[in-house]
Amino acid sequence: MTIEVGARAPDFSLEGIDGETYALADALGRGPVLLAFFKTTCGTCDLAFPYVNRLRESYPGDRWSLWAIAQDAPAEARGYASAYGMTYPVLPDVNGYAVSKAYDPPATPTLFLIDRAGQVIQETAGFSKEELNSLSAALAELLGAEPAVIATAGDGNPDFKPG
Repeated sequence: MTIEVGARAPDFSLEGIDGETYALADALGRGPVLLAFFKTTCGTCDLAFPYVNRLRESYPGDRWSLWAIAQDAPAEARGYASAYGMTYPVLPDVNGYAVSKAYDPPATPTLFLIDRAGQVIQETAGFSKEELNSLSAALAELLGAEPAVIATAGDGNPDFKPG
């Protein structure tokens, strides 16, 4: 069953495509964490990641973390990260999909926003401009920043696409 809003986020560590090990508990010590689960063969992910990238651009700095959790082998994840301009950690979850099983995302992409206390405060599955903007506002609130609109209507992409 998918981790629900209000639940404690399961702790984990994964090795990134950069060879570094990333531990959720360590990241939460610095600030909120946004996990973005994806598959390289997911068309909805292709649509969503340029908007996800805007979150990183809209809230620069090291007071929060954005991690992409790949349900693919490192080589495929590396190619996808390069193609979609991911400048944040990309973490393949391939050894039995332990992290994916713990969070149980209902679709790809699924994003989980986790506050410093380790509580899931927002979850969105598939692609929804409204939900991405809501996620941006929630992140801004956690950071004490002005919220950025990252997904505007009429930009040539649909407002919603299921994952």
